[in-house]
Amino acid sequence: MYRYELFRKVKLHYISCHSILEYDEVKLFTEMGIDVFSNGAYIDPKGHITLPRPAIEGMVYHEDLAQIARSTPRTELPPELIEPFDVIMIMHSPDVLFQNWQRIKHKRVIFRSIGQSTGGLEKRLKPLIDEGLEVVRYSPMEKNLPNYAGETAMIRFYKDPDEFKDWNGDDPLVINFTQSLKGRRDFCHHDEIIKMMEGFNSKVYGNGNDDLGSLNGGELPYELMKGKMRDARAYAYGGTYPACYTLSFIEAMMTGIPILAIGKKTANIEKFEQLDFYEVDQIIEDGVNGFCSDEIDKLKDYISILLSNKDYAQKIGKKGRETAIKLFSKETIKNQWLKYLNLDK
Repeated sequence: MYRYELFRKVKLHYISCHSILEYDEVKLFTEMGIDVFSNGAYIDPKGHITLPRPAIEGMVYHEDLAQIARSTPRTELPPELIEPFDVIMIMHSPDVLFQNWQRIKHKRVIFRSIGQSTGGLEKRLKPLIDEGLEVVRYSPMEKNLPNYAGETAMIRFYKDPDEFKDWNGDDPLVINFTQSLKGRRDFCHHDEIIKMMEGFNSKVYGNGNDDLGSLNGGELPYELMKGKMRDARAYAYGGTYPACYTLSFIEAMMTGIPILAIGKKTANIEKFEQLDFYEVDQIIEDGVNGFCSDEIDKLKDYISILLSNKDYAQKIGKKGRETAIKLFSKETIKNQWLKYLNLDK
């Protein structure tokens, strides 16, 4: 009882730039007993109908703070959105951080990485770190960034293995979840994904894919999205440049669908800045818990095998899920946050 009473005293102002990652972390912090005010998509815990995730149960709606936040630029936080809080966590919103730093630096301020940093941003973070800013990374590969400014901790994003589970692979379908795959072409490895899927029964899900013709599967509601990952036989993964790994990778691997991923050379697009950022080829052991290669034809051969041999697909998917539970499970990440926020006493 004492520990949960202690949790309730912690007030967290969470400033978000990504509604799904916000949903996951704010939900987790709320379940940990932290009083969270989200200055983002979940400013009202009910969310809204256009969000890809549901309401956050148990989260307090701070209507007074919400009114202030809705009428105030996040780059100009007033005292009412600073002083009541023990912790201010800023999810990869550099302008919010830098323009508010002098107003918020007397608080415990955490910059939450989502894998979109650059050498220029790292250089700007360093003086703030020297003044007390904490940086929580999401991948150990971020240490390879130019001008790497350091970290206070490395805590991955998570998925609940009790929610993303029960893969069956009954549908001989190859799937991918990416928003605007063709529109963001190179950054999402459009050409490689399309080539990998070509000749198979395939669908790309996510908004902004009307230009994919028959490949377009549309945007699926949350429960249907989880169902599609359970039912489909294989997942074609390209990620986004320069993310070490992405949300869809965690969801697919946790569900247990076999993943076929591009390799490090392909991920590091030649015409862009060369960064040693990709972690997927280290998480996937080719032919054991998934498949990872720069040879798209080789990945296509693996897809053919998976489609014709469900038992083999089951074996690969099971190993992938075991890896996901080890790296990304909710309980593991929860314990890391408890320790980091000094709430494990």
